[in-house]
Parts: sequence; structure tokens; C-alpha cells
Amino acid sequence: MIQIKKFTFNPVQENTFVVYDETGECAIIDAGCFFENERRELDDFIAANQLKPVKLINTHCHFDHIMGITHCRTKYHLPFEIHPAETPLVEQVAEHGDLFGIPVEPVDPADSFFQEGDRLTFGNSYLQVIGAPGHSPGGVAFYNPEQKILIAGDVLFYGSIGRTDLPGGSFVKLVGNIKTKLLTLPEETVVYCGHGPETTIGFEKKNNPFLT
Repeated sequence: MIQIKKFTFNPVQENTFVVYDETGECAIIDAGCFFENERRELDDFIAANQLKPVKLINTHCHFDHIMGITHCRTKYHLPFEIHPAETPLVEQVAEHGDLFGIPVEPVDPADSFFQEGDRLTFGNSYLQVIGAPGHSPGGVAFYNPEQKILIAGDVLFYGSIGRTDLPGGSFVKLVGNIKTKLLTLPEETVVYCGHGPETTIGFEKKNNPFLT
């Protein structure tokens, strides 16, 4: 059974997730740990629960979601996996950080890529890749249909959606993908967002002003 631990990291208050099951294997999703105490918090949780990281994956690669990638790569000897359309964001991470007044170290290119429809496995569990660009060029969400869990990155928020005014963004594309790929999931699906609290597909269908 999948369990999820959420951390809120860095000056942008980004949500990083450790997703694990009864085997102890885990995936680190959107590693945004920026300060030393945040890196220590992540490592302490993994150590205390005797977890074995086997995946380092991202919903997208805006700078606040990849601040901890170098640390996790080095600490846990993991390849960094993304959608290939996110490559330019990795290449430009330092420049994008500067735009927000946050000094971000460069991040080495991704080691491997996934595509929409792929299954990313850890332990006895998996997450299915749902393509949902619009907030970023290759943004995705990770879904487990058995437990009705959706890790949505910055695609969908509680009562809101991801911003679309950054390079590669498209409001029309983002809303279209949310409506056709996410709102069609079971209403009881719990959505873990890239910022802010969790929500459900059913709540967003009824209450999200961007999706009516």
C-alpha cells in the first residue's frame, strides 16, 4: 500500500513528496529542498523509516521543484528522470531563479526520460504518467488508480490551477488537459498539489472557478 510524506520546502513553499510502500522502496518526487536543514529533514525521514530511494522523478522542472535534485542524486545515487519537453527548464534553472531573486545552482541534465502512459515502479507499486502540459512544456501528473492518488505538481491546486504566464505556458492547453485527463478520474481521487493543501477531483469539479 502506497504511503505519502509531504515536505514543504524552499522560499517558494514547494511541496516535495516521498512516496513509498511496504517494501521500503520509495520515489522522491519534485525534490525542492534548498536549505541545509531541509535536506537534513528529507534525509532524516528516509533514514528513520528505513526507506530505499529508487526513483528521482519530477512532475515538471521549474526551479523551485528541482532545487534538491543535485543533493538527492549525490546522496542516493539516483538517475534524474523527467519528461523530455522539460529539458530547457533544467538548462535555464539558474536564470529562472535569478528572475525571482533566488540564487539557484545549475542542475545537470536529466539522466533518463519518461513519456505519457509510462508506469514508474517502486517496490510493489507504480505511478502512471499522465501528460498535462500548459503550466510548463512537459508537465505531468503521477497517478495510482488502485488507491486513487494523483500527484499533480503545479497542474491543479486547491481551488486554482497552475500559472500559465511563464515560458512554455498555455492557459488553453492547461485547462483542456485538466478537463480531459484529470477531471475524468474518479471524484474521490486525492490530489497532492505542488503548492498548498491536498484536494479531490470531485471538489475541484464542483468548486474550481477556472474549470467551470
